[in-house]
Amino acid sequence: MAAVPAGDEAGAMEYTRLGNTGLQVSRICLGMMSFGEPDRGMTPWSLPEEESRRLIEKAVAAGITFFDTANVYSGGSSEEITGRAIRDFTDRDDVVLATKVHGRMHEGPNGAGLSRKAILRELGDSLRRLGTDYVDLYQIHRWDPNTPIEETLDALDSAVRSGKVRYLGASSMWAWQFSKALHLAGEHGWHRFVSMQDHYNLLNREEEREMLPLCADQGVGVIPWSPLARGRLTRDWDETTARSETDAFGRRLYTEGDRVIVDRVAEIADRRGVSRAQVALAWLLSKPVVTAPIVGVTRHHHLDDAVAAVDLELTEEEISRLEEPYTPHAVAGF
Repeated sequence: MAAVPAGDEAGAMEYTRLGNTGLQVSRICLGMMSFGEPDRGMTPWSLPEEESRRLIEKAVAAGITFFDTANVYSGGSSEEITGRAIRDFTDRDDVVLATKVHGRMHEGPNGAGLSRKAILRELGDSLRRLGTDYVDLYQIHRWDPNTPIEETLDALDSAVRSGKVRYLGASSMWAWQFSKALHLAGEHGWHRFVSMQDHYNLLNREEEREMLPLCADQGVGVIPWSPLARGRLTRDWDETTARSETDAFGRRLYTEGDRVIVDRVAEIADRRGVSRAQVALAWLLSKPVVTAPIVGVTRHHHLDDAVAAVDLELTEEEISRLEEPYTPHAVAGF
């Protein structure tokens, strides 16, 4: 569905439907992994609550209505901060609140994964931390090879039927796995996944081979994670940040061969008089299958750039120049 602007003024947020559903979301989704007490979990670069709240409030004022968190972010602290901010800065029914389940939250054999036991316990815990009685989009964070997918899908279906979940989504996996899940849900009359949160940006376009055509065919909304390639697309190649210096996983995602694409983003940004982040996000937003990139922010200008990207339209020549140097990458992220 075509994006609908919030108003006639320049810089107004736009909204679109998530895949083939009737659910409207902002074209920018605010990723909440950046928000959480730094001493909880594995993200020492995340922002504590007061700093997080200022950015969340600004996002709400900018028209962002789509917020994505996960139970594992900062050991549950992200969900707590997200829930309190939404309660204080907006009306719960005016936002689309998404969270995820899969990662380890408890010691012991059932402390992670996608068994019925784990899903229903973690959903209850997430609702408590978020301070709400329902989640708009409940996503499996990864595929669980140790649990039959039928068990996972049946448990998720029961969560929707209970009223605690409105829609179901998935995140990074092989296209054959996602296709299997969609088929089984239809076969059994279970609620299907309506969104795919995958690793997709100018430096990693492997999802264009199988996953994105599958999503387009099945009417599944795509909400890419790491749309700015862990910030690589926003700065000079050799420049580092507090996050990049401690992000072992991120260092495996991109290679020296990606430098030329980063340089081309900078070239087009300079020519257009906009930030590199705007160019990289505008490229994603130009793809019809993409509903809303999930953007993480730690500074106010990060949020300004994300909102401004909605209005930036790249030419066909600019898109071709950005895409031309791409080389195949090993699949990473699942």
